[in-house]
Amino acid sequence: MELKIGDKVDLIVVRNTGIGFTVLINEEFEGLLYKNELYQKIEEGQKLVGYIKKIREDGKLDVSLQAVGFKQTIVKNEIIILDALKQKEGFLPLNDKSKPDDIKYQLGMSKKAFKNAIGGLFKQKLITISEEGITLFSKD
Repeated sequence: MELKIGDKVDLIVVRNTGIGFTVLINEEFEGLLYKNELYQKIEEGQKLVGYIKKIREDGKLDVSLQAVGFKQTIVKNEIIILDALKQKEGFLPLNDKSKPDDIKYQLGMSKKAFKNAIGGLFKQKLITISEEGITLFSKD
């Protein structure tokens, strides 16, 4: 098998199982897409792009619709936060002490993901963080 973890692959949804969807990977291998990792509705016969998440000892493959890896996730979340800041005139009333539900409702991510992303944005000097929330850094 020439596939490795993180590889981008073509998926065809084959059937709905109790824990997820059986998929055909690159029209050659069978894999599993877990229901608890889906953030969109999918149906049998649908073609998708996915990523190899895990290669199990029994040779079976687990796949994800999100790119695998810490770095890709943080960058994606940083972009979500920057876009939200631009839509809200440069300010969001969220910080590292905000309630997890508030973060999930406003940005669609976990508190841990939010904290990692704002940490990265702060290090890049793109935002400032205060008790009131986060502000898009301006050079004025």
